[in-house]
Amino acid sequence: MQSMTSKAEIRDLENGLWIWRAEHHHWKQGDDWQPIVTSTYVESGGEKLVIDPLVPKASAEELWKRLDSRPPTIAAVTIPDHVRDIDEFVSRYHVRAFGPRLFWPDDVPKNKLEIIEPDGMLPGGVVALYDGRGRLETPLWLPEQRVIVFGDSLTERAGVLRIWSSPWHEKRALPAMRELLKLPFDKVIISRSLSACTEAPTLDRLAPQNTNCLPAASLGVSTTWGCQP
Repeated sequence: MQSMTSKAEIRDLENGLWIWRAEHHHWKQGDDWQPIVTSTYVESGGEKLVIDPLVPKASAEELWKRLDSRPPTIAAVTIPDHVRDIDEFVSRYHVRAFGPRLFWPDDVPKNKLEIIEPDGMLPGGVVALYDGRGRLETPLWLPEQRVIVFGDSLTERAGVLRIWSSPWHEKRALPAMRELLKLPFDKVIISRSLSACTEAPTLDRLAPQNTNCLPAASLGVSTTWGCQP
């Protein structure tokens, strides 16, 4: 079980790319998803983007101080489940906000979001991808950083990337994920992980010597978590 904290853990990945992790506001004991979730900040093409941003329940001063020093210009939601605190970022930084065309009735942003479509490009040259799961998720490819940021398409178990279940796993999800392998990327960022390793939210494409990483070639044949091994 992950240790929970209301304070954000901030981690630099490279110049102009960092993540923060904190407990999701809506998580409660017994939920079938992990309490600690990941948000991403990236500078790309002259824009400063926050992806699936969440404000920690408490002790957010360090996070705000860092964001205020280089204020975001764009905020993006990758999947309807990740509305999180997009409205707070729109209010505080007056960012342009992007997200799916539909949301859950009990979790709709107050602000109008510009629609993200697969294969579309966000300001800063960030490219929206298609994951094939039919959940309105658009993972975001960061060409400058050679990184793909996922919402809920992928998770991790014991350092192995897994594709979340969907009714169209074999027909749509696996072919879509195999297509993503053609992109030039070195690392993926995932929202949730069950690993106790602190590196779990970011996995390298080619690091077979690291037990917490999976060569991306294996991603295309990864089975859905909870189905056959």
